Amino acid sequence: MLTRSLPQFGSRRSLRIFERNFMVYRSQWLMLVSGFFEPLFYLLSIGLGLNALVGPVHVGGQVISYARFVAPGMLATSAMNGAVIDSVFNTFFRLKISHSYDAILSTPLDVTDIALGEVWWALARATLYAASFIICMAALGDAASPWVILCWPAAILTSFAFSCAGLAACTFLRSWQDFDLVALVQLPLFLFSATFFPISLYPAWLGAIVSFSPLYQAASLLRGLDLGQFQWIMLLRVGYLLAIALVGLTIAAKRFQRILVP
Repeated sequence: MLTRSLPQFGSRRSLRIFERNFMVYRSQWLMLVSGFFEPLFYLLSIGLGLNALVGPVHVGGQVISYARFVAPGMLATSAMNGAVIDSVFNTFFRLKISHSYDAILSTPLDVTDIALGEVWWALARATLYAASFIICMAALGDAASPWVILCWPAAILTSFAFSCAGLAACTFLRSWQDFDLVALVQLPLFLFSATFFPISLYPAWLGAIVSFSPLYQAASLLRGLDLGQFQWIMLLRVGYLLAIALVGLTIAAKRFQRILVP
């Protein structure tokens, strides 16, 4: 069998994986629709509760409400969580339980098509969910400026980075018990990536560690775009997330090659 060691980003055959997933979820539309309620519950809980308790927050010389500070961070968290569910949990089931990929490899598709196709599917869902989140932000008054529209492609980029990293991590999982290791990484990222509080409030040593967190980079990028605070460091944040995506996708393709192709 002729295989490729690196992902081919122009491969049209990977879209067959996207089409397959679409056909499967078409009969499970309720699972897709349920994702639109997540941002609404997130933002309502913050706006009706914590917003009044915490008070205003200073960000880059601007004073904003706590709800407006947290909303971009929750958008980044939502992008991460959705990417992890698609690329880790669902992929593990198809890889180790249903063995769907073994059947797919009997067709002209190869392992790089599988890896890239799963990423396209995760990005398609992320595009819909990010749009719904931003609409909820605007409707509830949590959008700080009209530049919030730029958070849409940035959220998709965030999902892209975590989807590729999750896909690579999935190939190292041996059983359902290993999902505890995923939670062990995911939960600290959620709690300690300056999602709920500015990084300036952290101890210096913890702030230095947090600054390397991909979720912190994503949340800071989204927050800056929402506030209209455009700085050159945003380009570094974009490059950081792209680097994670490319490395993750390359590792995933090689691991799929090792696992699925004798």
